[in-house]
Amino acid sequence: MEIVNTIGRRKTSVARVYLTQGKGTITVNRKDAKDYFKSNVLQIIINQAFQAAEVNEMYDVKANVDGGGTNGQAQALRMAIARALCEVNPELRGRLKKEGFLTRDSRMVERKKFGRKKARRRFQFSKR
Repeated sequence: MEIVNTIGRRKTSVARVYLTQGKGTITVNRKDAKDYFKSNVLQIIINQAFQAAEVNEMYDVKANVDGGGTNGQAQALRMAIARALCEVNPELRGRLKKEGFLTRDSRMVERKKFGRKKARRRFQFSKR
């Protein structure tokens, strides 16, 4: 099996993944995934694609992740891994699609408008 290259996005985060046959090591920005994503919740999010496809510890992942916060990065990484697994084995597409790992979450932060404190919050009004 050759190297499979995919991209996943979430909010402003972009994850570029290189998937190869291996022992299940996940490297993010040249660090171990457990060191990069210290929270257990984020580590679970990353491994969800492998668990849904039932291919734990069959592939090695090298990922470059940038932009956004840790939660968005983890979800972008999950999407990229799911896309890579689909390229390796197209039969997994149904399972991963059902879990929602192949669908780009289009929700983004609404921009701040002029004349307002935030995107929708107005400045405090004082009658007197």
